[in-house]
Amino acid sequence: MAKDGKDKKAPKRQQVYTLLVEVGRHDGDGLPEGSTGAALMCYASGVDEAEAVRETVAILKQADLAPLDVTGYGTLDDRIEMGHEVEQEERDLMARAAEENSVIVAQMTPFFGDEQGSADRPN
Repeated sequence: MAKDGKDKKAPKRQQVYTLLVEVGRHDGDGLPEGSTGAALMCYASGVDEAEAVRETVAILKQADLAPLDVTGYGTLDDRIEMGHEVEQEERDLMARAAEENSVIVAQMTPFFGDEQGSADRPN
């Protein structure tokens, strides 16, 4: 125990967060011709969701993508608590993100024409 009678804070451990990132167009972004942007499903490690978002946005910008919006779905435990079915393939990618302390883009869905971002889509 510390002198003040309180335990020292244990260092926070990395967790993996599921993030849905909507990106717009940017020169050299590698998105399909004619697309207006894309949605990227990412698994990102961080001590909290804010750090995972910051790291993901920074990496996507380095890849010449233009992040517009990020929706966080929490950790694996959070998703299970919300009733999400999480397939083994997703769990494996999350484990890899944790092991490598990295951001993994698991899926990219391009938008074409008049499609709107997920925030405007009905559930």
